[in-house]
Amino acid sequence: MPNPPLIVFTDLDGTLLDHDSYSPAAAAPALARLRAAGVPVVLASSKTAAEIAPLRAALGFDDVPAIVENGAGLLEPGADTPPGGQYDELRQALAALPADLRAGFSGFGDWGPDGIAEHTGLPPDEAARAARRQFSEPGLWSGSAADKTRFLDALAARGIAAREGGRFLTLSFGGTKAARMDDILGRYGRPFSVALGDAPNDVEMLERADLGIVVANPHRAPLPALSGEAEGRIRRTTLAGPAGWNAAILQVMVERGL
Repeated sequence: MPNPPLIVFTDLDGTLLDHDSYSPAAAAPALARLRAAGVPVVLASSKTAAEIAPLRAALGFDDVPAIVENGAGLLEPGADTPPGGQYDELRQALAALPADLRAGFSGFGDWGPDGIAEHTGLPPDEAARAARRQFSEPGLWSGSAADKTRFLDALAARGIAAREGGRFLTLSFGGTKAARMDDILGRYGRPFSVALGDAPNDVEMLERADLGIVVANPHRAPLPALSGEAEGRIRRTTLAGPAGWNAAILQVMVERGL
């Protein structure tokens, strides 16, 4: 792969995609500038490969790998789906939990496509793609804080990690956006890296990049101060979602002479 002048890693929901409409339209100017400059944009999300593959193609970055299901899987350039998966094993581990703990968590596998559409606002076809999980299980916790701690401890004992995203608590057998980021950076010769995100599951990626950008999301509590923020290595946008994404990336491109 040629060595690009810059590489961008970006979360989707609430970051590149509008929280309510799931549209990236407000980021179109910056995306066009990135494509023209030959800058790879790596989509990094809790979304499935079935969701990310068509979005990646529509954005014009089908030749760039994507990080799927919170880093539990990697979608290679041009591919529609990654190999393997542990989703059935994950669901079996959930079913083996004590009944009182299992009752507090409701996930995509419990809801099915119709329930996913109801909880996310996705149209039916996109909700069906969101249901095609291979590595992870997003969902909502409805129990007490104390029971949530017990739930997470019980999962950890089974090798399952839990990560808070912009909307859901996502369970998987491991893998992070930051770890996948390291692999992809190596492929491109480790150019200057920019990462954008809005949620706790983006923090490692934001702190790992040469420049991290916290995109404002009025629908959730803001992230706490991050490592490197006082030194200016992490910035925050004023505008929310793709509008903030667009302004931040255009500023970076000016600063980098692109």
